[in-house]
Amino acid sequence: MLLLVTDTSGKDGFVGLARAGEGTEPDKVEVIEEVALAGGTFSAQLVPQIAALLKKHGFRKADIGAFIVVSGPGSFTGLRVGLAAVKALAEILQKPIVSVSLLEVLARYGHMIAAGGEVIQPVTCRYAVALDAGRKEAFVGQYEIGLTSKTSHSFKCLAESLLDLQSLAKLVESEAVQWIVAPDRAIADALRERLGAVREHAIWDRVERPRSARIAGVGWDKLRTGETVSPEQLEANYMRRSDAEIFGKPAPGS
Repeated sequence: MLLLVTDTSGKDGFVGLARAGEGTEPDKVEVIEEVALAGGTFSAQLVPQIAALLKKHGFRKADIGAFIVVSGPGSFTGLRVGLAAVKALAEILQKPIVSVSLLEVLARYGHMIAAGGEVIQPVTCRYAVALDAGRKEAFVGQYEIGLTSKTSHSFKCLAESLLDLQSLAKLVESEAVQWIVAPDRAIADALRERLGAVREHAIWDRVERPRSARIAGVGWDKLRTGETVSPEQLEANYMRRSDAEIFGKPAPGS
């Protein structure tokens, strides 16, 4: 099945083509090509880049089997543009949409960190992932993983929230989570500055922000289990009020 993957949640974004078959495991999804989208150009470049990518590899829009789209958290403008394009294409082509949280994709990498060694006995771990939200804040997801073997585990999202860096440091310091995955240097450096050497081992920053391969893998896993949405159901997960809401004039009588 041909999968179209889009992420317009950050300062820069991308669109990618991936391919998976009936027996393909999530970590074996093939990325055909990924094309970068420069920040500030999403509205002008997203649809033309999709068309060019399909043409380059000999596909038509009708060949797309499903859309995998990052629905947040992130930029208001970027997410609106990306989701609007996917909604329109999915409605025209009558193809399913898989909505993916970038925090969840990052959290799945946390699985591999936890299961990297030998599992002697069943164990439950709680950990967090964080992405730079600007304004000295972070988009944070908290997750629980139950390990029964190196290849067998359960996964549960406990909470997703917007935290200032001081609150995030307190979360890690309290040991409510055993480690935190933070690919953005601003977050990792801020945590080290606040926590010092005591909890430095709990900060995992040797990981890149998720790209097409990881996003497609999580999306494919959801698609196989029927976790899809219609164009009408697809919504952005901003996690933050817009500047218009924050700085706008109060409504009369408020």
